[in-house]
Amino acid sequence: MTTTDPLAPFQWLNASESQAGPLGVIFSIAFVRNLDPSEVVRRFSKGDDSGQESDFEELKDRIVEFKSGGGDGGGHVGVFRAGAWSVAIEPYGWWATDRDVLAELSRDCEVLAITRHDYAEHSLAYAIDATIVTGHQLWYPHIRWGCDPDRLNDHMRELGMQLDMTDDEYIYDADEDEPESNSDAWDISRSTGVPRAFALAAKVTGVSFTADMLDQPLLIGPIAHRR
Repeated sequence: MTTTDPLAPFQWLNASESQAGPLGVIFSIAFVRNLDPSEVVRRFSKGDDSGQESDFEELKDRIVEFKSGGGDGGGHVGVFRAGAWSVAIEPYGWWATDRDVLAELSRDCEVLAITRHDYAEHSLAYAIDATIVTGHQLWYPHIRWGCDPDRLNDHMRELGMQLDMTDDEYIYDADEDEPESNSDAWDISRSTGVPRAFALAAKVTGVSFTADMLDQPLLIGPIAHRR
């Protein structure tokens, strides 16, 4: 009897910098329910733009033209429709999980957003009507926040996320202020945090974010938010 690895479809999102994945090591993906792509672009642009149809290569080109010091991300988003959800791709960006931006994105709708940032932190946030329901850093699924932090626990446990770890399972390096651990649970959480987050998104939204989705037309627009 064979079993299917639920993380396998999302390992491409876990590619290292040397492996040169199509999204790199800094990106955000937001799943937005019951909003058209044009409205998603408008919300990212603070109402100034409804987007232009293009493709992923054009999105990458715009990001290369935009980014300088990097403090504002890639400056652009590409959106496509997947069933009842619009999927927003934000290469070299993190605005989708910013609390203020997420509140605006989720106004009168539902949003699940994931950020991978190899030079800061990986995070997931789930919001409904401008309120964060639950969220966590991807390496620490046992530390959750929001108005109903346990809302997705059943799905998370199905994916093997460790929700009951304690501070006793960590060793802290006083010089680096970074947690290390001698537990297998921590090692698994760290190495599989990104694919597990996208597997969780697939359970919540019914949308499996696979690499071939980057080949379809996108509605591209600017991100107006700045630090």
